[in-house]
Amino acid sequence: MQKFISYPISVIYYFLFGSFLCVFHPIQWVCFNWFGYEAHKKSVSVLNFFLVRTTHLLGTTYDFQNRDKLPKGVPLIIVANHQSLYDIPPIIWFMRDWHPKFISKKELGKGIPSVSYNLRHGGSVLIDRKDPKQALPAIKEMAEYIEKNNRSTVIFPEGTRSKTGVPKKFSENGLKILCKYAPSAYIVPISINNSWKMVRFGQFPMGLGNRLTFTIQDPFPINGIPFEQIMERTENAVVNGIKN
Repeated sequence: MQKFISYPISVIYYFLFGSFLCVFHPIQWVCFNWFGYEAHKKSVSVLNFFLVRTTHLLGTTYDFQNRDKLPKGVPLIIVANHQSLYDIPPIIWFMRDWHPKFISKKELGKGIPSVSYNLRHGGSVLIDRKDPKQALPAIKEMAEYIEKNNRSTVIFPEGTRSKTGVPKKFSENGLKILCKYAPSAYIVPISINNSWKMVRFGQFPMGLGNRLTFTIQDPFPINGIPFEQIMERTENAVVNGIKN
């Protein structure tokens, strides 16, 4: 029944979603080229506010927990499980004060209004997951960027989205490089729940009536901690907060 009801609602949702992406693409261009980083960053935040609010049409609600735990004035390495593309707009909007940037696959760097432009110009990096010689230096560049500017980067160590919500084994390569080249950073584990239900039927129609929760686990500084301990502590914190 939910799938049947969702068809007409999903058509309206995708129309609004695509409209916001198209409208904000030239806005981003103007902000970036005429007014610089801060204006562009604000335009991206506002875009993601609308993308989040548009999902309310699907009956989606959000609970972004424990933002008061986030340290300020230091670089952050945000480590989260990955359930769908709907993980991303809430992180950008609800964590906008921490300037989140993304390590994204290169395919997203072209062809998508607003999204591709932001990935290319907003401080994120695009990697070829099949080419470590390109990917690893790009992640190093990201680490040096957040270290210098006290901003945050988001990494999904599973490497791909979990279609059922059950987390996959975390890969350590990207996180290890971030920790090495951003030594003053704090790890911020985030457990994401129910995002996968947005696409339980595939990309169309959309899942209805989902409550997405983003739980910020206790952040901790990486300085002086062996990487093996960082990895274990981070993965345990994220996974233990996932409800299947």
